[in-house]
Parts: sequence; C-alpha cells; structure tokens
Amino acid sequence: MAFTDARVEVLSEEKMVNSKRDKRKKFYKKLAQQKELVFIVLPFLVLLIIFSYVPLWGWIIAFKNFNPAFGINKSPWVGLENFKMLFEDPTFYQSIRNTLGISILKYFLGFFSSITLAVLINEVRNVKFKRTVQTISYLPHFVSWVVAASIVLDVLSPNGVVNQLFLKLHIIKQSINFIGVPHLFWPLMALSDMWKEVGWNSIIYLAAMTAIDSELYEAASIDGAGRIRRIFSITLPSIVPTIKILLILNAGWILNAGFEQVFLLSNPMVIDYSQTLELYVYNYGIPMGRFSFATAAGIFNSVVSLAMVTLANRISKTLSGESAF
Repeated sequence: MAFTDARVEVLSEEKMVNSKRDKRKKFYKKLAQQKELVFIVLPFLVLLIIFSYVPLWGWIIAFKNFNPAFGINKSPWVGLENFKMLFEDPTFYQSIRNTLGISILKYFLGFFSSITLAVLINEVRNVKFKRTVQTISYLPHFVSWVVAASIVLDVLSPNGVVNQLFLKLHIIKQSINFIGVPHLFWPLMALSDMWKEVGWNSIIYLAAMTAIDSELYEAASIDGAGRIRRIFSITLPSIVPTIKILLILNAGWILNAGFEQVFLLSNPMVIDYSQTLELYVYNYGIPMGRFSFATAAGIFNSVVSLAMVTLANRISKTLSGESAF
C-alpha cells in the first residue's frame, strides 16, 4: 500500500513537471511568433524601468536625514522621524482635504461631462459638423496650463467676460474676483479642468461606441424606440465595461489634484483652499531643503493611490464581476 502511494505521488510530481514544461514551451513559442511586437514594446519597457522603477531606490532618503553633501549612502538614518513630523503637521491634513475636494470634483465632473459629450457627438449624423466639434473639443488639451491658466484668469477677472455677462443679465450688482473667493476655488478648478480635458477624455468612449453593433439600433428603431431611448437602452449599457475600467484606473489619481493648474491659479487669498498635497510638498519640502520630508509625503501619496486602485478594483469585481486586474 505504501509502495502504491509513493508511486502515485511520483507520477503526480512528474505530471506537474511535464505540465510546467509544456506551458513554458507554449510561452516561448508564442513569444517567437510575436517577436515583432516584443521588439516594439521593448524600448518602452526599458524606459519604464529606468524612469519609474529605478528611481524607487531614492525612497530610502525618507528614512534618513538626507544631506546632498553626504549623499544618500552616508546620510544618517532617522527611521520614521520624517513620517512622524508629517502626520503631526496640521497643514498636512488641510492639504489632504483640499486635494480630495478638488480631485473628487474633477473625478466625477470629468466622467459625466466626457461621457455626455461622447454620446452627443456619436448621435450627430452630419460628418463635417461632427469632425468640427471633435476638433474644437480636443484643442484645449494640447494647450499648456501656462496658457490655459492665463485664459481662465482673464475670463474670471473683475473686467472679464463672465463678470460682464452676469452684470448684463443682472445676476450680480458688482464685479466679483471669482478666483479670489475661497469657497469657489474647488469648483473653478474642476470646471477649468473639464473645459481643457473633456474633449480628449471623450475619445475612448467614442471608440467604445464604434464597437456597438448597428443592428441593435436598427432593431430598436423598428420597435419604435426614439433617440433618447436608444441612448439609455443601447449606447450607455454597451460602454459600461469601459466606464468601469476607467473609474478603477483613475481612482489612483485621487490624491493628484494637478500641480500645474493649482500652482498657476492659486493666490494668497485662497491659500486655505488651494494648498494641495503637491503644493505642500513643493512649499514645505524642496525650497526649504527638506528633501527627506518631501520624499516621505510622496511615499504617502503613492501608497494611498495604490490602495485606492486596489480597493476600487476589488469593489468592482465584487459588485459586477468585472475588474482591471
């Protein structure tokens, strides 16, 4: 009996080894068949490793009192002291509040606006008008925030277009410096980001809509479904998987409110609402030479972002069975 069990165990191990060997052969065979694609991807993989993974070694300075004169290796260890100072600073929590406020507004407003624009463009039947609208909506994405911020500041200034329009319509009695009103700063960041990125973000939804079978629309029309009904019964349900994947991936940017935009549009009058985590790192870390402190804040940002992506993916997988990974 013992001999039989031992023989079965040996056969099982041999079968497992053979299975692994077969899988390895299939992998290398498939790799050889797709060698052109591998060579195309290889340079980008090297760039990813050099610029995204190799610099992670620098995170070690978060646990040291880094001095550029001594270098990373010779700087003294301080353990978790930098993280302790970070979590004891009230301004740090204020910056997290501002970051979350701006990011969440951008997150949901950006999604709804880009999906709405994609649906509207998809419903346009005049090809020339459709392409014109697409081009106009894409253009702001290619404008740097330096130029875009100048446009926003000019439009929202006391003598700007918005104030002149509101005065003409008797909505306000006197000009308002919108960019200097603290409680308006978050919505203005979200709206200006929507104006700049809505066209670009709608591209992926338009691509998903092109994969929808046209026969579904024809069958719905025969059954008497109007345009609005077809949008809610065919178009939107068909792009739900794309929406879920993008929601999961963008959850990782929840602590990224956009450094350039906030830096260029903020001013001392709204500092309590404009100091995001990125500005906090810039103002309290780098100019003061507190490189270790700034790195600790950056690690916190990265860890939270990774946790958010994982959590969003797990929730999506639990609720709908669909996930990004």
